Amino acid sequence: MKELLETLAKALVDNPDEVSVNEVEGEKSVILELKVAKDDMGKVIGKQGRIAKAIRTVMKAAAVKEDKRVSVEILQ
Repeated sequence: MKELLETLAKALVDNPDEVSVNEVEGEKSVILELKVAKDDMGKVIGKQGRIAKAIRTVMKAAAVKEDKRVSVEILQ
């Protein structure tokens, strides 16, 4: 899960070295905290949050395979 989010984020940003993902795992849920460079924030969020929503959709689809719930938080 963490690797998938990291790969998606690195493909979107100009500074892939500054992408970091922190995984907080519970019994049935996973919270993924995504941090990117300040300049790349807009690229990860997108117009009206469309890219962020798409990222969350992909992550939820991947979580279904592992029978977990996932939440993606984009931190500043």
